[in-house]
Amino acid sequence: MSATSTGQFFAETLEGYGVTHVFIVPAIFQQAMAAIEKTGITRVTTHHEMAAAFMADGYARAGRRPGVCLAQAVGNGNLAAGLRDAYQACAPVVAVSGGPQPDGRYRYVYQVVDDFPMFVPVTKWNAVVERPDRLPDLLRQAFRAATTGAPGPVHLELPGRLGEHAHGEGDFPVLVEAPFTRYPAFRPAADPDAVERAVALLTAAERPVMVVGGGVTASDARVELVELAERLSVPVAVTLNGKENIPDDHPLSLGNVGTYGRRSANQIVAAADLVFFVGSRAGGLTTNNWKLPPAGTPTIQLDIDGAELGRNYPAAVGLLGDAKQTLRQLIAASPRTVSRPAWVRHAQDALRQWRESLASMLDSDAVPIRPERICREISEFLPKDSILVADTGHAAIWTGTMVALNKPGQRYIRCAGTLGWGFPAAIGAKCAVPDRPVLCFTGDGGLCYHLAELETAARAGVAAVILVNNNGALQQVRKGIDTAYGGKQWGRSKEMWVFKPGTNYARVAEELGCLGIRVEKPGEIRNALERAFAAGRPALIDVATDIDAAPAWG
Repeated sequence: MSATSTGQFFAETLEGYGVTHVFIVPAIFQQAMAAIEKTGITRVTTHHEMAAAFMADGYARAGRRPGVCLAQAVGNGNLAAGLRDAYQACAPVVAVSGGPQPDGRYRYVYQVVDDFPMFVPVTKWNAVVERPDRLPDLLRQAFRAATTGAPGPVHLELPGRLGEHAHGEGDFPVLVEAPFTRYPAFRPAADPDAVERAVALLTAAERPVMVVGGGVTASDARVELVELAERLSVPVAVTLNGKENIPDDHPLSLGNVGTYGRRSANQIVAAADLVFFVGSRAGGLTTNNWKLPPAGTPTIQLDIDGAELGRNYPAAVGLLGDAKQTLRQLIAASPRTVSRPAWVRHAQDALRQWRESLASMLDSDAVPIRPERICREISEFLPKDSILVADTGHAAIWTGTMVALNKPGQRYIRCAGTLGWGFPAAIGAKCAVPDRPVLCFTGDGGLCYHLAELETAARAGVAAVILVNNNGALQQVRKGIDTAYGGKQWGRSKEMWVFKPGTNYARVAEELGCLGIRVEKPGEIRNALERAFAAGRPALIDVATDIDAAPAWG
């Protein structure tokens, strides 16, 4: 058998695992990057290691398969920072980087420090490839770790600043383990006794609520989720990671809950006598810092990671299993129908009142434009099978609470916390699903973190559409600054949150090779969306919005 280079092995293995794009900041593992030329994989060279990680994250979540990013050792700090969101959102990203060469440790090699510990808190698994002959088994383990249980990012450090000491030749057969080309790799079923006890509690409760998280999204279990809710007449609140799992116009849908949630959804969860956390860790954002539901409320929790069961709320029943598989078990064990007309009507009334309170803003013709009007236009325009990618902060609140996803196949992928994630993640998402419409909603503050990636999108021909809520500020920090100044800002306080007024990012986009569209009147939004999606190339819609507009939280 002829010898295979580690670079050729790496390239063929990625192709075997179904990877279509790798997101890189060169130069890293150049033998492998050259070998990729003979595969169907596209190399996307970015301007920043963090952006490369964000793109791999968006790719993984949209494509339901591992994303891959690579960087040389000098960029390891940026690469590790970029894995933070994938870790918090449970996205399977395989990150590969350079590191100290074995004979150079403790000798001040140019551009090299021991970055390896930086990856520990942001990965499920973190390993060093010490010799070329260890690459095959460790690369397979990387895909295995990224996709099993609760998915998440992993990191492989190659020897040498550019990973050059991983170059070598040997008998390296390409072995692709099919379960780990996607996630969830396995679908474990919950204990039947626990299923029976959960059904008994759900059936007996007078005011039950489901809180649906990213575990349902990762498991692609929306059909099962809706069927169980309908059987048992249980209103459904969603986390931001779980937003796509029930149509917004479904009679049992409450919308998103928590700190970034709808006031009406929070009211219903607070009034529940049983809360079923379905694929949700019940973290601080979801529960408004563990106030929703109130302490002492009985809970059921379903998660693929047993360590999460009862972590934040003591669980009356813990269901260890895959969301789709376990929801099917619950459906099979449930009575055909359970009726709770008064409770369901109460939940619907709360939601109706919340919507009525926003109607004037959703229809507003004000100039500068209200973000609520943008959300209405997005809700009406987005076609079936489209993907909405949302940045963090106000972008997540506006879209999470006010964009309605009611058409088949629509998805919602949101930032787990790092402002600026949305735009690069949308590029990655579009690479994963090039035939689906992808729209990113971000602010000018978020866009500016990775503005240079407009050139990346243009060069790579990635036809994502970026809508910028351009209010000329970091509006979300305004309230805190008001408080710091005793209730009303004075002096030079605007230095901390207001940008140069009138910046036209559509012109910037044009200069970097994208379609740029400037919108200054509400009536222009729909046409801008139509033009952008018809362009067949990356497009940026720069919407001039009201600096004073802020969403109501929870």
